[in-house]
Amino acid sequence: MVSRRRARGILTALGLYMVAAALIAYFGFHAFNGQRGLRARHEIDQQMAELTAELVRLKAEHNQWERKVALLRPDRIDPDMLDEQARLLLNIAHPNDLVLMRQHR
Repeated sequence: MVSRRRARGILTALGLYMVAAALIAYFGFHAFNGQRGLRARHEIDQQMAELTAELVRLKAEHNQWERKVALLRPDRIDPDMLDEQARLLLNIAHPNDLVLMRQHR
């Protein structure tokens, strides 16, 4: 009788420890590999860094285009920019211009 109670007590304690260990392992695994775990956080941080770099590049390109557009505004047009754009669109050259022809590869 006494050994059965002692065995049952030991097995009950052992069972509780096993359940606790299983719960800790389950939550630990999902804390690392889960949808919102550490690995997912690292991937989100990496993606955020890439998108931030792309945003910086796009802002620089946007500023460049804003400067070019500002030079073509009707209230203060830049003669050099107007000449450049006209020659580009009309595909013409001034008689005093030196034109270099090169072969396309």
